Amino acid sequence: MAKPGILGRSSAQRSNEGMRIIFSAVIGVMLGYLFGISFPTVNITKLHFPSSIISYIEDRNSGITTQTLLNHAWTSAATHKKNNSASNSDEIPKIYVPTNPKGAERLPPGIVVSETDLYLRRLWGEPSEDLTTKPRYLVTFTVGYSQKANIDAAVKKFSDNFTIMLFHYDGRTTEWDEFEWSKRAVHVSVTKQTKWWYAKRFLHPDIVARYDYIFIWDEDLGVEHFNAEAYIKLVRKHGLEISQPGLEPDKGLTWQMTKRRGDQEVHKFVEIMATVFSRDAWRCVWHMIQNDLVHGWGLDFALRKCVEPAHEKIGVVDSQWIVHQVIPSLGNQGKAENGKAPWEGVRARCRKEWGMFQTRLTDAEKAYYLEHGITPPKSTVA
Repeated sequence: MAKPGILGRSSAQRSNEGMRIIFSAVIGVMLGYLFGISFPTVNITKLHFPSSIISYIEDRNSGITTQTLLNHAWTSAATHKKNNSASNSDEIPKIYVPTNPKGAERLPPGIVVSETDLYLRRLWGEPSEDLTTKPRYLVTFTVGYSQKANIDAAVKKFSDNFTIMLFHYDGRTTEWDEFEWSKRAVHVSVTKQTKWWYAKRFLHPDIVARYDYIFIWDEDLGVEHFNAEAYIKLVRKHGLEISQPGLEPDKGLTWQMTKRRGDQEVHKFVEIMATVFSRDAWRCVWHMIQNDLVHGWGLDFALRKCVEPAHEKIGVVDSQWIVHQVIPSLGNQGKAENGKAPWEGVRARCRKEWGMFQTRLTDAEKAYYLEHGITPPKSTVA
């Protein structure tokens, strides 16, 4: 029979153990509640409890007090929050500028260069000292080497205020270095292509944005009576956005409207033989050039859509005139088929493209009007 004293101590011991279990459960609930209201962003899986808490859980006979337990929990949570804030502050802020050019939204605006130029630069020295002059105008010729004498005479009519650019349809470029000016020119060589094919691919408005006027000329033009600087002055004087020199009436006329009139400085109309565009007009015209319609036939009748009012801003400069020599050099780059000469196939393609361009433009305008609930006019294409 057990002694009463021993039974009393055993009962008291079991009672104390029960109280400790209840006490631990209460503390656990309290800690969970405190964590929930005080640290809602704390990731419990990453929360490192002090070793004393772990020891208490492992050793229920630990003498840890309630206050010590709470202090440890508070310190652990506060430290985690501090470390987490420091980690977030180390992240690089994101850049997104919707007004930047498409594709460059993640760049700071100060580093974005959306336009370029055709200025030639050195491979050495300070970049800021590369350019002694910055030409304000661009003149392009689509050339074959057989017309070198004609192009040499034409280039000499343009001052150092012009960048010279040659598009070589015959693939011969190095031979042009016999001319001193050729060493300063920009050369692009792709065989058997037209000036409009080159223009669409190498004269994007953002590439030629530094130039006030862009001359897109053929290779067979006589320029004895032409002066480029005087021409620019007249274009500015009369506010012409799209222009060309008058054509000598004796030969090479495509349209009577481009015929030179000797009694005036300027009259209104232009074709695509020796066209000169302002920067703003070219930005519009470039978008109208079709990738697959390489000859540009019909384009001259649509140029009026790029300036307003067209009858005031498109014109022929009569007092600065040229001669169309009608040398079918590029035409001979065609292919003889079905007993027809190479130039005949080229001319047939030109006529076909003219009709295709007119159809595309008419259809595009009709589609626009219908989409916006507007009755299309009978014809918006000449």
